[in-house]
Amino acid sequence: MQNIIPDIQAIYNEVMNIITSVTNLKTTELQKDQDLARLGLDILDVVDIILEVEKTYQLTIPDEVPVYTVDDFVNYVYVQSLKEAS
Repeated sequence: MQNIIPDIQAIYNEVMNIITSVTNLKTTELQKDQDLARLGLDILDVVDIILEVEKTYQLTIPDEVPVYTVDDFVNYVYVQSLKEAS
């Protein structure tokens, strides 16, 4: 069986889509390393994003995993995808 290496750009695009669909933000307002709280998102918004990412990628993001930025979400999903692929 061939292992498929996840595409980090595809993950990034999907996470951006999730964030913009859950919030009123536009992709032009999002930066990879910008704290989502600085964009006016509260904890409930972040929880909604977490739930949607978990649903989309069929994984669980534990409470102790810091997910404050777009990059945090992308990196977590990417690492979990790598683990699953190996």
